[in-house]
Amino acid sequence: MWESFRKLFKGYLKLERSLSDNSIEAYLRDVEKLEQYLLAHGKEKLRPQDITLADLQACVQWISQLGMTPASQARTISGIKAFYKFLLLEDMTQEDPTQLMDAPKLQRKLPDVLTFEEIEKIIAQIKLDTAEGHRNKAILETMYSCGLRVSEVIGLQLTQLHMDAGYIRVLGKGNKERIVPIGKEAMRQIDIYRRNVRIHMPVKHGEEDTLFLNRRGGMLSRVMIFLVIKELTKLAGIQKNVSPHTFRHSFATHLVEGGADLRAVQQMLGHESITTTEIYTHLDREYLRDTLAQYHPRF
Repeated sequence: MWESFRKLFKGYLKLERSLSDNSIEAYLRDVEKLEQYLLAHGKEKLRPQDITLADLQACVQWISQLGMTPASQARTISGIKAFYKFLLLEDMTQEDPTQLMDAPKLQRKLPDVLTFEEIEKIIAQIKLDTAEGHRNKAILETMYSCGLRVSEVIGLQLTQLHMDAGYIRVLGKGNKERIVPIGKEAMRQIDIYRRNVRIHMPVKHGEEDTLFLNRRGGMLSRVMIFLVIKELTKLAGIQKNVSPHTFRHSFATHLVEGGADLRAVQQMLGHESITTTEIYTHLDREYLRDTLAQYHPRF
């Protein structure tokens, strides 16, 4: 019974919301947790439209007892709420029991940020005596120059590069396209990689338009980029928790610190909501406070 509702929900997320496969799977797992609760408590015959607020609250308490973190609980509640919004939209239910559901209060964790000097130090560890070295330098320069997600940089295509005009087209979350300016150094490293490395590489069928390739001519994986950055960070002697996303956070933070308009930063990052971008104003305030504490004699 629930399977048929999930299939319809999946179609809605894919066709109407244009979400990525990973996002769709996350939403479906959230709904499955509610199903698992019902099965564990002998309520598997309840239809989605039969669920009450009390059932949902008991489900949240159950997943909490299983050891799920507050962040994961909040994620599950968000997914279940989206499911019921869909049911209302399609007239499959007349009531939304999730309206009064409260998510756990989460402390907003500020991400680690690299200074410009630290980014330069990490990139300086790349050895340019190999094809992979030139590729990796072009990747890191592009990530920092454009604030790309790791999925966006590995999916970047040759036809998305508009170097003469100084920008790239990026396909972000939900297959939403945005235009992002690209800096001179990133363009220079991409040009070196294309002319001296990529042109000599084998290319797998279907990857002819992919910019950054592995040694077998296929698309790179997220894990590979993660491991490259971890190794370079270690070589640079930097103790921070650095991941591919740290380059994106650093890109945004440096723009805000330099006085960039928050709306412009939002567009470049591809954030749907300005509230997501506002975290960088918090980071900027922390930076200002630390600077004051370090240099003001009476602070």
